[in-house]
Amino acid sequence: MPNTFHRVGNGPHPVLVLHGWFGDARSFEPIEAWLSQDKFSYVFMDYRGYGGMKDADGKFTIDEIAADTLALADALGFPRFSLIGHSMGGMAIEKIAACAPERVRALIPVAPVPCGGILFDAEKRALFKGAADQRDHRETIIDRSTGSRLPSSWVQWKAAYSAAHSSKKAFAAYLRAWADTDFSDEIVGHHPVKVLVGEHDPTFNMKLMSETYLRRYPLATVEVLENAGHYPMNETPLALVTALERFLLDGIH
Repeated sequence: MPNTFHRVGNGPHPVLVLHGWFGDARSFEPIEAWLSQDKFSYVFMDYRGYGGMKDADGKFTIDEIAADTLALADALGFPRFSLIGHSMGGMAIEKIAACAPERVRALIPVAPVPCGGILFDAEKRALFKGAADQRDHRETIIDRSTGSRLPSSWVQWKAAYSAAHSSKKAFAAYLRAWADTDFSDEIVGHHPVKVLVGEHDPTFNMKLMSETYLRRYPLATVEVLENAGHYPMNETPLALVTALERFLLDGIH
C-alpha cells in the first residue's frame, strides 16, 4: 500500500513534497491554498512513522523514504516529476534523484539537510537525541532553528504537533538517518536545483549550501528568504510559494 498522502491541484506538472523531521504531510498547509492548482499537481506524502503512517513499521531510513516516494509516484502514474523537500526531506529528494535521475525534472530543497549529513558536537547530539522523549528539547531546537525570534506559543505548538504526529521510534531513528547518512558519492548533479534557506536559520544557511549544493550541482542556485528561519512554510508562506513556483514555472527548461 502506498504511503498516505493528499493532493492539491490537478495540473500537468506533478510535484512530490516531502516533509521534515518535525513535520508530516500536513506541514505545508499554510501554503496550500495559494498554490497554482491548474499548473501543478502537488502531492504531500507521509513517511513511515508520521501522520497517517504513524503506526507503520519500517527501517526509517533515507533509502526507505526514497523507495516509498518512487512507489507512490508509480501508483499515481507520474513517470516524471519535480521534488520539494524540507529539512530531512531535502536529503530524501537528493536520494530520489540519485536513484532515478531520469524521472526527476528538478529539485527544490528548503532549509535542507545535505546528502552528506550533519556533524554534531556531543552537547548538540544529546539535545537532538533527547527530543524523541522530551518536549522541551523539541522546543529548544525549534526556537534556535528559527533565530529565537518567534512567539513562544508557536514554538510550543510546533513541538506539540510534532510529538502528536510521529511515533517516538520513528522520530528517534530518523535522527540517525538524516544526521549520519552520507551518499554524496552517488550524486548525479545534472538536475536544475533551487535551494531555499531562511535568513535566520543558524545552521542550514547560505554558507552550508555553498559548501554542499553549489559544489555538487552545476545548475544549482541558492535563494535566501527574508524574515524566515528553518520553517518558511510557517514563517513566510506567501514568499515561499512565490519562490517555489517562480522556479517551477521559469527555471526549468
